[in-house]
Amino acid sequence: MTVIVPMRAALGFAATVFSSFVTIEARAEDASPWQRDGHSAVRLLAGSRSGAVLLGGIAFQLDPGWKTYWRNPGDSGVPPRFDFSKSENIEAVTVLWPAPKKFDDGAGGHSLGYSDQIVLPLRIVAKHADKPVTLRADIDYAVCEKICIPVQAFAELPFTSVASTEDSTLFAALDTVPKPANIGDPNPLTIRDIKRDGKSTVLVDVVSPEAKEVSLFVEGPTPDWSLPVPELLNDSPPGVKRFAFELEGLPPGANPEGFMRCSMARPLRRGPAAVDRKVGAGDLRGIVAAQI
Repeated sequence: MTVIVPMRAALGFAATVFSSFVTIEARAEDASPWQRDGHSAVRLLAGSRSGAVLLGGIAFQLDPGWKTYWRNPGDSGVPPRFDFSKSENIEAVTVLWPAPKKFDDGAGGHSLGYSDQIVLPLRIVAKHADKPVTLRADIDYAVCEKICIPVQAFAELPFTSVASTEDSTLFAALDTVPKPANIGDPNPLTIRDIKRDGKSTVLVDVVSPEAKEVSLFVEGPTPDWSLPVPELLNDSPPGVKRFAFELEGLPPGANPEGFMRCSMARPLRRGPAAVDRKVGAGDLRGIVAAQI
């Protein structure tokens, strides 16, 4: 059974609110310099230093009309890649992904990613809590408008602040990351049913409390799966939005009856709701993320 807990508590981050949170330019020690290319910029953010588990972030700025990609880019695109191996006194770094947006890819399909500004939170575990921590990142990503341009950047940042000016930005980004729950829990956005329709079609029924746009995304158990972006069916049953996708884009020899992952997003004025559940072979795992 999966227990619903706030993401901050689940990750072990302190949720202290400091009275110094105001809208100001970040102190130099809380953010690395922007690494700019022709259409985007990227930098690292450091949260407050407290214990062995730290909160950081990778911030992107994109020119109007340009986008970068989610961990699964959809029907086309290149996902970002990060290498933190040059870091100092860091045991592990986990990249946390806010719910993506869906874009037309110009070739009849859809890509998944982000536009304007986005912060990817980082869960950072220090090897030694009482020693200095420096995050170093090789960042490979693509920015796309009508064409896609690969970008390579390097950034580094020590974690030194007891009360970082970037805490509010990082916690706001953290609140857009999917959070675990059980299918059927009383969340405003949930998956009611997942089933096969024939040999190669999967149907997913989504329940949303309001008649607003909902997007559904699917991923395989490993990055070499390339499943299509599900399409909303016009003849959905009453009270649900039914999506369908084909079991295409599987790597050679992959078992289509195995573990998969579903994510969905809808515009919300408040924070995200989520569902995360592991089930037996032949079913799907659902992660439901409400997009702000």
